[in-house]
Amino acid sequence: MRRSVVRTRTLTERKCTRAEAHGPAYSPRVELIPRPYGHPDVVSLTAEVQTYYHELYGGPGDESTVEPADFEPPTGHFVVGYVDGVPVAMGGWRRLGDRPGLPSANTAEIKRMYLAPSARGRGLSRVVLTELETSARAAGLDWLVLETGQPQTSAVALYRSSGYTDIDGTPYGHYVHHVNGVHLGKSLG
Repeated sequence: MRRSVVRTRTLTERKCTRAEAHGPAYSPRVELIPRPYGHPDVVSLTAEVQTYYHELYGGPGDESTVEPADFEPPTGHFVVGYVDGVPVAMGGWRRLGDRPGLPSANTAEIKRMYLAPSARGRGLSRVVLTELETSARAAGLDWLVLETGQPQTSAVALYRSSGYTDIDGTPYGHYVHHVNGVHLGKSLG
C-alpha cells in the first residue's frame, strides 16, 4: 500500500488572508465546559466584558438584570470556552417564558457572549454560538433572541452571518429605547 505525504506550506511560502495568518477557523484546542453563572471563570470574564462595555459605551457597563439561576438547567445554559486551560470565551441562554410579543413561547435570550481579545480572529465566537444554538434546540427551544449594540460591529456581523435578523426587542430588551440598540432573533426550526 502506498502512502501519500502532504506537505503543508508555511505562511511565508504562500500568500495568505488575514484569517489564515491568525490560525484556523476554529481552534481544535477550544474546550467548552458548562459552568454555573457564579463560577470564578464566569465572574472574571464578566468583569472583562463589563470593562469593555464601559470603554465602548461609557457608563457602568451592561446594566441589564442577570440572575445566576437564569442559566441553570432546565431554564438556561452557560458555557465557558478554554484554550490551553485559559478561559477566553463565554455565553449562555435563558428562557424568557410566555411573554407577549416574543416570536414563540419557547424563546430564550442569548446573554453574555464574549471573547477575550487575545483569542479573537480564530472563529471561537462562532463555536460558542453554535453550542448555544445546539443546546437550545436540545432543550426544546425554537427561537433565540439577543440584544447588542451598533458599535459592536463584529458581534452584529457574527449574528447576521449566522442567520439572525432584526426583530422587535420590546418583550425582552433592556436597551430597547437606546439609539444604538440592535435586537436580533433566529428561528431554530
